[in-house]
Amino acid sequence: MYSNKYNYQLDYSALHRDAMYNYDSRERKARTMTAVLKTYFSCDIKRFVTLDIGSSTGIITNALSNDFGYVIGIDIDGPAVEYANKRFRRGNVSFFKADSMDLAFRPNQFDVVICAHIYEHVPDSARLMNEIYRVLKPGGVCYFTAGNRLQLLEPHYNLPFLSIIPSKMAHAYVRLAKKGDSYFEKHLSYWGLKRLVRRFDCIDYTRKIIENPEKYYADYMVVEGSLKQRVAKNIIKYAPWFSPGYIWLLKKVISYNTP
Repeated sequence: MYSNKYNYQLDYSALHRDAMYNYDSRERKARTMTAVLKTYFSCDIKRFVTLDIGSSTGIITNALSNDFGYVIGIDIDGPAVEYANKRFRRGNVSFFKADSMDLAFRPNQFDVVICAHIYEHVPDSARLMNEIYRVLKPGGVCYFTAGNRLQLLEPHYNLPFLSIIPSKMAHAYVRLAKKGDSYFEKHLSYWGLKRLVRRFDCIDYTRKIIENPEKYYADYMVVEGSLKQRVAKNIIKYAPWFSPGYIWLLKKVISYNTP
């Protein structure tokens, strides 16, 4: 049975209800995920078994089930998982309350793992990534989206510099702004993220999506021909460490040591 010994933030969907129950926004994100994965695999993904970590209310998981053979969504947020199970009743999708740092799945089980803006919410992100590596099949990939610690505006609370300042100051800042009791998120820098995913072969789709947002149904992030697109292109090309976020595919590669 799950316990909160790791000081998880258990009620995320209640604290961020507008985002977690927004069908339009979350289904758009699912379309981008599917477009990236279809482009990468260049084959029929209908046979793939997929794990969606941090599935919350299940909107993204349900949308993914239109293209994947079977999708399992897991989250520690009990009310969100209960909502997903009641709302989405399909033969190829399931939802469970589960801890992403201790996955109850056998090794080499999944073709794809979705880990979209989850690492910063987990008490031990290295343990999370080790679990993802374990349950992925050799050659399987994790769709990994991550925010950068070096963001001028923290996206969860819309507070300037929140993710940059020390944790004690961040807790006080959140309370002072009446946004919550504590700042749970633990963002990493670009270099920290690279260290976090070092077990995988990292395939960077950030630049590809910025350069061709229509192909990846990502015009909600950046519009073709806009000033934002031009600025983003230059940042990701010349100063990737300053990009507010990243979209990577992390491929599980098995290496064998030879004598």
